[in-house]
Amino acid sequence: MQHPDPNPHPLDHIVLHGAGNSTALVTKVESISFSELDQMVGRFAAALLAAGCVPGDRVATWLNKTVEACIMPLVAARAGLIHVPINPALKRGQASYILEDSGSKILILGEGRRNSLEDGDVPPSCSIWLEYRATEARLTGASIPISNHDPDDVVAILYTSGSTGKPKGVMLSHTNLWLGAVSVAHYLELKPKDRTLCVLPLSFDYGQNQLLSAWMSGGSAVPLDYLNARDVIRAIDRFGITTLAGVPPLWIQLTEAVWTDEIASKLRRLTNSGGALTPSLVKKLRSIFPQADLYPMYGLTEAFRSTYLDPSLVDAHPTAIGSAIPFAEIMVVRPDGSEAEAEEAGELVHAGPLVAKGYWQDADRTAQRFRPAPSWSISGGTAVWSGDTVRQSVDGLLYFVGRDDEMIKTSGNRISPCEIEDTAIASGLVSEAVAIGVADARLGQVIVLIARGEELKEERLRSYFRSELPAYMQPMHIIWKDTLPRNPNGKLDRVALRQTAEAYTQ
Repeated sequence: MQHPDPNPHPLDHIVLHGAGNSTALVTKVESISFSELDQMVGRFAAALLAAGCVPGDRVATWLNKTVEACIMPLVAARAGLIHVPINPALKRGQASYILEDSGSKILILGEGRRNSLEDGDVPPSCSIWLEYRATEARLTGASIPISNHDPDDVVAILYTSGSTGKPKGVMLSHTNLWLGAVSVAHYLELKPKDRTLCVLPLSFDYGQNQLLSAWMSGGSAVPLDYLNARDVIRAIDRFGITTLAGVPPLWIQLTEAVWTDEIASKLRRLTNSGGALTPSLVKKLRSIFPQADLYPMYGLTEAFRSTYLDPSLVDAHPTAIGSAIPFAEIMVVRPDGSEAEAEEAGELVHAGPLVAKGYWQDADRTAQRFRPAPSWSISGGTAVWSGDTVRQSVDGLLYFVGRDDEMIKTSGNRISPCEIEDTAIASGLVSEAVAIGVADARLGQVIVLIARGEELKEERLRSYFRSELPAYMQPMHIIWKDTLPRNPNGKLDRVALRQTAEAYTQ
């Protein structure tokens, strides 16, 4: 493949990447062309400026995957504003914190969420627009043309769910989002004929990129709010979906659902991030979708996406996270700042133009995560020090080892929870598993495994562990659940699971 164009533009220029009359956005009730998308973005941007917004103001959306929610990243870009998407799964208190922290001037939401708010939830300086007003804004009035904003300007603040403390607002520039869309559209080989089903939250960087990479390729985005796997299957069939992005819990649901060969064959590519695919899950996906290219990926909101695994390597290296995506420089760094050798574990450090602008109004946490790149970096400048431990094989592929704050330390040993979780899944006795280290006066930490499956299989699972893992890696306790909790982005909620593990061992 030819290397993609590295020159960023204002984000709203993405409307120029599709043929004017070709379809950009498809919902259950309307189909919007690229030329119509351009006009809608311009009208909506003009309405926000007419309402008193000035460049740099924050505008928050707390919406399902409506047309307004989908086009808002481009609307903010055209008007010179900063978009603050709030995950629709969040509750009023969480939304209130984001509004206050971001200093949003306008909140756009539906009637139901408006009725859930209590006095004091919306700061006095923030106006409320109900969804119908936003709909009118995109459909009526004068339109302003394509913008000429500095690509280095901040255009979005994405709030991470936060494993501890309050959520952090990651500041993203036009360049970050533009080159992220170019990169993904390039290595996924998206074409104008492709249709991407957007099932992930649009407040999630991976979810927002579903839209942007589809439009960058001149293809169509199909937003979907779904309740279960069957909804996703129906949408794939109805809309002729070729591309589906997911996180491991969604893939598990989809592999447990019933597919016809006709519907499954419509998909041409599957992409995964937000957690590693296990070898057994890879095998199931390859079985159901043999014609689809599978792209395991690794990313973090602070630098969007770092690596992907070429589909041709998945069967031979199912646990690898691959190599750097276009525009990313990925390094494996020792604690002393030097470069790790092949097969040596170190911290993943990401440099280059995908690195975000830091955390909104949080200089202390910005200084902890966004630090100068190692002296031997090619890109230089500010890098994201991920806190994730990886290793690079002699053939250049990267493998995820674990997060420093999740590593289990027992009897003097440092253990990656992923190794225990992967072993549990490989047993075939559980569908999902999370390993957690809980404080113990004698051992430092004991291993607690929380598994989705049947408790009557525990002895068989323990026997499998004894055959596959050393004594110091054996779970002390196994907690069986019918379902495991998820956070608003669909990932396993490790904070809630840790609380469950700690309560169980008290």
